[in-house]
Amino acid sequence: MNLGGLKILLVDDNRHIRLVMRDILRAVNIRDVFEAGDGAEGLELLKKIEVDIVITDLSMRPMNGVEFVRALRLDKENPNPFVPVIMMTGHATAKRVAAARDAGVNEFVVKPITGRNVLDRIRRVIDANSIFVRSRDYFGPDRRRREDAAETAPKRRASDQHLI
Repeated sequence: MNLGGLKILLVDDNRHIRLVMRDILRAVNIRDVFEAGDGAEGLELLKKIEVDIVITDLSMRPMNGVEFVRALRLDKENPNPFVPVIMMTGHATAKRVAAARDAGVNEFVVKPITGRNVLDRIRRVIDANSIFVRSRDYFGPDRRRREDAAETAPKRRASDQHLI
């Protein structure tokens, strides 16, 4: 897979992690890498440049990764709320993963990061045919992981009664 044409936005308040990620991405021929030191800066960059994938950290200050992704998905000024998001975390507790998923994250990579793990997540978001869902308090990729989840889930909505 030729990844050379991808444009990636790295959002992390740790400069060292951004340098490591930049080196990993350059190793697979990704040259267009933009960096933001926090979520607010990342949101501003998204208004100015078109990127193919966002890679962000979970634990940042002053805006954490969950807040950043939620703003990215819901900000009406963001020209691409559909951009795939890969979240990096050193604390992959079920609660944190669920919060990130519920904010609209597409994939996760657990620190310490490796080139293989990052490349795997990039391939997953490229290969995924993500369907996006909008509700009162969520906008992002369909959180159901199994492809047949929609067909096996019980039909409980009034609008689904014709499907039973």
